[in-house]
Amino acid sequence: MSGHPGALTLCDLTQSYSAKGGGVKTYLLEKRRFILERTDANHCLIVPGERDRIIRDGRATTIEIASPQVPGSPNYRLLIRTNAVLKALREARPNVIECQDAYNLPWTALYYRRRHPETALVAGYHTDFPTVYVERYLAPRAGAYVARQVRRLAYRYAASVYSRFDAFYTLTQMAAEHFGALGIEEPKILTLGADTSLFDKARRSEELRAKLGVGPTAPLLVYAGRIDHEKKARLVVEAFRKLPPSWNAGLVMLGDGKDRLALTEECAAGENIHFPGFVDDRETLAAYFASSDIYVSAMENETFGVSVIEAQAAGLPVVGVRAGAMIDRVPPSLGRLGPCGDADAMSANIAAVWMDRLSGIGDRARAHARDNFSWPKTFETLLFRIYPEALKNRTGKELPELLEQPQNSRAQAS
Repeated sequence: MSGHPGALTLCDLTQSYSAKGGGVKTYLLEKRRFILERTDANHCLIVPGERDRIIRDGRATTIEIASPQVPGSPNYRLLIRTNAVLKALREARPNVIECQDAYNLPWTALYYRRRHPETALVAGYHTDFPTVYVERYLAPRAGAYVARQVRRLAYRYAASVYSRFDAFYTLTQMAAEHFGALGIEEPKILTLGADTSLFDKARRSEELRAKLGVGPTAPLLVYAGRIDHEKKARLVVEAFRKLPPSWNAGLVMLGDGKDRLALTEECAAGENIHFPGFVDDRETLAAYFASSDIYVSAMENETFGVSVIEAQAAGLPVVGVRAGAMIDRVPPSLGRLGPCGDADAMSANIAAVWMDRLSGIGDRARAHARDNFSWPKTFETLLFRIYPEALKNRTGKELPELLEQPQNSRAQAS
């Protein structure tokens, strides 16, 4: 692998990935930027792609492995070619491998480590798959009892996999406590972040609101994410439809997914609901957020909720559901959470937040995001605490100096 010949090589290995964007890509690209700006390390990214190719740019290398599209999610591809991944790892020769999945790739990383025993492995719990993909899939097919039992087995499987890694982190306190009870010693908690200079109410555009058919004093609601059953996008639309017509409210559903076309066709001509599709330009996304008034999501099993933090950074209160990471992300002073799957309750909460708009709730949301969530804070914890622990657990050696911040970066940071 090219790059700094004497520095550590840090590698990210991810199963499901969209080249157009999404939370996974945001995390990985922000991480790469931090590594290049604040350390001397090389960074290798191994992801699914349309075809096999290697992209090198100084200390940054991206290895794309031809992979099939995820059914129902045209922007995402699924990395299943284990031999190609092993070849990529042999090409990269990483000192640290981070996995954000629990399927075949962790086993691939473990196989690689058996032959390269000084390679440290770090696991990140980014998707609550036992609930989202196991229980939710089985419940309507095999019944709630069977689904719960298989979910428990899936959690035990996940704990068994992650216990083999040199370090393990979750994104919430709740998940850390859960895996601690399953036998993983001292799971770390990594809070993700938002670009608070990009997501800012200063980007508000009355011109954009006018294009969306929303006047200066009318509420504009925004949702960002996949438009499918898993994300409960339909429930957001149903809740919006229950708002008083006299409000002349608007709703913009940012994203793509297998329910987008059906929802677009179902929305009547007179309804002020917009489906712009997937927004891959971050500045455009920030403008949509800043030009809106309330962020709405019905997703029950967010493991962190990056879009929630981005919306708060843009000065938006949040209306969501009392489940998953939303409980941690949206305290009562910053929005309202209601029961899962209840459009009436969500609509009532939207109305309550809108009526509370003059209380400074947007300013509190902005301050909350700015003070508690930033990408530098995220990656300082990951690279300067979690990674050194993983390397020490694996090699018995203290943190190599090559992973420390360069002197000029430390001066700039201070």
